[in-house]
Amino acid sequence: MAQSVKLGDDVMALVRREAELQSRSVAGQITHWLRIGRAIEKSGNFDHSRISAALAGKLGTTGLTDEEKDVWLDSFTDAMAQPGPEEEAFFARRRQLGLGVGLDAAGNLVRAETSSKA
Repeated sequence: MAQSVKLGDDVMALVRREAELQSRSVAGQITHWLRIGRAIEKSGNFDHSRISAALAGKLGTTGLTDEEKDVWLDSFTDAMAQPGPEEEAFFARRRQLGLGVGLDAAGNLVRAETSSKA
C-alpha cells in the first residue's frame, strides 16, 4: 500500500537531481537511497547507537568509523541548524525590545519590527 511522506524542498531537489542523473523515477531514487541506508546500518561498519551516543556527547567522534562519522556529521549539522528553546526565548525577547535579531546577507544588523499599540 502506497503512503505519502512529507520531505523538505531541499531534500526533494537532491532526489530529483539524482533521479534524473541516474535515470530513475523520484520514487525509485528514494527507494534506492533507502535500501543503501538500510544496508549501511546493517553492515558491521555502522552502529546507529554509537552515533546517537556521540550526538549526546557520551562518545567521542574519534571512536566512530568513517561511515559513522559521515552520518554523525549530517545529523549534527541538521541539529545545529535548528534553534533550541533557549535560543528561541532569547530572540523573542530581543524582538520584543526592538533589538537586533540577526544579520542580513550584507552583514547588516536586522532589527525586529515593533508594533505600537495605543
